[in-house]
Order: sequence, then C-alpha cells, then structure tokens
Amino acid sequence: MRLSRAEYKEIVRWTEHLRPTRQCMKMLKERFPNHSQSTLLSIFSLEYQKRIKRTISRHHAPDTIESHYQRYLNEAKAHPTAPVLLELANEVDLSPALMARIILDRFLQGLEGGMPSKTVLNGMLKEPSLIPDQVLANHVYQCTINDCCYGPLVDCIKHAIGQEHEVLLRDKLKERNLSFLDENQLRAMGYDKTPDIILEVPIAVEGHIVHWIESKASFGDDHSHRTYLNEQFWSYWNRFGPGLVIYWYGFIGELDCQRDRGILLKDCFPTDIVTLCHAAQQDRPPQEPE
Repeated sequence: MRLSRAEYKEIVRWTEHLRPTRQCMKMLKERFPNHSQSTLLSIFSLEYQKRIKRTISRHHAPDTIESHYQRYLNEAKAHPTAPVLLELANEVDLSPALMARIILDRFLQGLEGGMPSKTVLNGMLKEPSLIPDQVLANHVYQCTINDCCYGPLVDCIKHAIGQEHEVLLRDKLKERNLSFLDENQLRAMGYDKTPDIILEVPIAVEGHIVHWIESKASFGDDHSHRTYLNEQFWSYWNRFGPGLVIYWYGFIGELDCQRDRGILLKDCFPTDIVTLCHAAQQDRPPQEPE
C-alpha cells in the first residue's frame, strides 16, 4: 500500500499514545479500516521502536530498575495471579517484553549474586518455564505474548514473515520463467553483502532496468528507508546496477524518488515486466509475407 506522507502522518499521530498490545492494534484497525492490519502494525512497530529508543535509558538507571523491581514484588505478592508486570509496563510506557527482561535480570542478580549471562537470560525469556520462580515465570510469559513489537516471540514471527515473503518472491519469479540467483547462492559464490535476488538477465519495470530485487516485509518510512539506502541499497547499486525494492506492507509514496538514479520502489511484485526476449521481439521489424 502506497501512502501519501499526509496519510502516513495521520496514522503516526494516532499511534503516539498507543501501547504495543493486541487491544491497541484492534483500535488502530478500527480507526483506519481501509488499511491492512499488516501495514498498520508495521507502521506502529516502527514508531514505537523510535519512542522506546528515546526513553529506554531512563528505565535502565539503577534506581529506576530497583523501583520497578520492588514495586513488582509488592504487587505480585498481593495479586499473584493478576498480570501485574504487564500492567506495570503499560503504566510506565515501556515495552512489556523489555520490562520482563529488566525484572528477570534483576531477579537473577539477587539469586546468583552477580550479573547473569546473556545466554541464560535470553534462554529464560524464550522459555519462561526455566525461570525458578513460577509466579515470575507466568508474568514473563504474559508480557512476551502480549507484546507485538519486542521479545523472542515477535523476533520469531518477524523472521518467519521475512522468509515467507522471500519464498513468495522466488515463486513469482519462477512463474515468469525469470532466471535468478538468490541470497544463499550468492553467498556460496563468495559475495558478502547481497540483495535477496540477482537476475541473471535484467528486466524492465515501468521503463526502468532492474538487475536485482530486495524484499522487505515491512513498511518503508523515512527513517528505515534512509537507513536501508545508506547501508544496503546504494552498495547494491554500486556493485550490481539499478534494482527494485519491494516493501510488501507499503511505503511513503514520496520516497519513490530515486528511479532515475536506479532504485525503484514497489509494494507488490510488478505485473508489467518486460524481458529482454520480449523487448527484442517488439523491436524486430515485421517480416514480409512470402
């Protein structure tokens, strides 16, 4: 879905006070019924991550951690079956999964007398049944499954969605009988930083030559697109020539301004593909009848 900057800003303004919960996502969809759930979730996730980056440092201050932890202990003791950790995260405007990480880290410090290893901490966040305190384990689990922006569950879902769209892209190319090399094949050939697809024979899309295709299972906003341009797309352009980026969940239409320089944006697999063979047939003069 291609959004104007004004449409995008309207959605962003509405997300400013939302929390990363399923209930809030339902409210967002009800407010913007003409936009897909995936597009709205991607926009909200990007905006929420920016919000967290601006405020996360204050939650990691030692006195703040201790305050959160002691408050959690008191609430959990008084209401062990209530989602007290989730409610605390929402009250202080912190991602539930990140709050769970802070509280679990502090709990393990008290248990082990030192800083727990990241391996142990990440393992318990992925599998809360490993946490020796059953009440805390339940609260960590509640935070993980109710956070739509952070946490091990979200990481797995994002990875799976990314893989799913890369498979979809390969299937679409095969349907059109287009020869290509995918990222795994390119890495086996010794390339270190590559797009998802290199076309063995270039194609034309909307009058623009395309040598490579990059699949992004997300929304393309200003910040993410600028980052991708600097860290990925321009290096692909330097090495392989002009290419196509597919933001499957849409993008800000005004960002599609690099076409003449060799980077084309789409929100779906293009339907108006012209192949070299097709172009050659069109250019061939009609033969005289015998």
